[in-house]
Amino acid sequence: MKASRKKRKPMADMNVVPYIDVMLVLLIVFMVTAPLLMQGVQVELPKAPAEPMGEQDDEPLIVSVKADGSLYINMGDSEKARPLEDIAERVRKVMKQKPETKVLVWGDQAVRYGEVVTLMAALQGAGAPSVGLVTENPR
Repeated sequence: MKASRKKRKPMADMNVVPYIDVMLVLLIVFMVTAPLLMQGVQVELPKAPAEPMGEQDDEPLIVSVKADGSLYINMGDSEKARPLEDIAERVRKVMKQKPETKVLVWGDQAVRYGEVVTLMAALQGAGAPSVGLVTENPR
């Protein structure tokens, strides 16, 4: 006697378990690397009570001023100090491409007030409609 076997039809459903595994691994990788992607120059921000900025779609353009007065911009090689004219030219180019880009200044608390004002005037002269100052919330 021959045992009869039922023929099984091929299953057309996709096995999604491996895709979910890959998605979860990528999620963990991005969660770990996201804080490392924040580029900038270490400055000691002044502490002042301020309201947080609202959600924004575009990444702001950040210009940093260290305690010794050296200037940095968060484009490409942000670890290299730049003269004020170079930073103003770079901001002018960005403003031509994206006029709605926000410009923020990270100023060390030890920087002289006049240097920050000079920087802000140069940024506005380069086409930035408004320049914001970044502070740390006192704890």
